[in-house]
Amino acid sequence: MVRLSRLLPDGRRHVMGFAMVGDFLGLALPERYNVTVEALSPTALCRFERRPFANLVAGKPHLLRKLHERAGYELTLAQDHMTLLGRRTAEEKVASFLLTMRDRYALVGQGSVTVALPMGRQDIADHLGLTIETVSRLLTRLDREKALLIVPGGVRLTNLDRLENLAAA
Repeated sequence: MVRLSRLLPDGRRHVMGFAMVGDFLGLALPERYNVTVEALSPTALCRFERRPFANLVAGKPHLLRKLHERAGYELTLAQDHMTLLGRRTAEEKVASFLLTMRDRYALVGQGSVTVALPMGRQDIADHLGLTIETVSRLLTRLDREKALLIVPGGVRLTNLDRLENLAAA
């Protein structure tokens, strides 16, 4: 897993997202990127030069179709995240984040009731527009309410109905 972040002019960090197995970075058109990518766990990347990759895609319509699907998926994630940031309570944000991570792991064949969270609570807070104290308090409360169990390296989702109700609010 890698963290995608941007440093704001006032020195604050905004975590834009987390990329995982199968994610494609760099689909944007600009020649220069303004996003920092940092590995949160052992990571293997494959780098393509822009022009040779464009030539490869031009000769393989099925690859272009897959990239188009991937770009559409990432756009949907971005739109959902904008809604989450703008219109959700802190509790709804945390529940939605956990369920989204569960769904993303499932898409790459790593589905489980235990959701690995290689990022720290500060990363989660910076991603959700919350403070680390709020994220910690909410995870502890959800643990106490038995909606989840905090385990080393992640959380085990024990009451999906509760979490889904929070995320759908």
